[in-house]
Amino acid sequence: MKTKFFFLIAVLALGIAMTACGPSTITIQPQPPQRTITVTGTGLVTLTPDIAYIYIGVQSQDASASVATTDNNTRAQAVIDAIQAAGVADKDILTTNFSIYPQQQYDDNGNITGILYMVENTVYVTVRDLTKLGDLLDTSVRAGANSINSISFDLADKTAALSQARSAAVAEARKQADELTGATGVSLGDVQTISYYDSTPPITIQGSRAAMGGGDSVPVQAGSMQITTTVTIVYEIK
Repeated sequence: MKTKFFFLIAVLALGIAMTACGPSTITIQPQPPQRTITVTGTGLVTLTPDIAYIYIGVQSQDASASVATTDNNTRAQAVIDAIQAAGVADKDILTTNFSIYPQQQYDDNGNITGILYMVENTVYVTVRDLTKLGDLLDTSVRAGANSINSISFDLADKTAALSQARSAAVAEARKQADELTGATGVSLGDVQTISYYDSTPPITIQGSRAAMGGGDSVPVQAGSMQITTTVTIVYEIK
């Protein structure tokens, strides 16, 4: 009888233990949505360019590919020598194109009359002293260059200007946020996200020998350039 009694007690205890270990439900209260405000500020810095990049080339043509190539090589080397003599360092003269291709010639009736071989040699020149830019263009044309294209003015080091533009953009964004929250009776909390975009387009002048004056002294003005930063900031509002 005692054995059956103890067995019944053990079964009841096991049942209670299993009930205690059964599945439980945890309820998580949903958090209220975070309130935020998004503002965008722009910072603008106006600067004077201090460096220029130019494509200077020599184009030759002849019915003989070898003759056209020889002529082009001679004239291209003369142009490079003249550029170097004008004070441009070797590291600032980069060959970007050398090509030979045939070009068919036609009469007034559209009949092919022959083939001319076109040879082009172009160097990309970095000019670090803008006061010598006009003379350099004149010198290049006189030395034999007959293709001058895409004069781009830029700033050699934009680090300080970019920092100034970014700071101005952030200040403008914060000013907007203060005005808006002040007008609506809320207060700013922590910054949630920041994104920004820098824009530093160089000033580019498209040109050719004819546009540059065909060998005359070339007046060139660098003008001014602008660096722009746009900042978007998301603030928590309370």
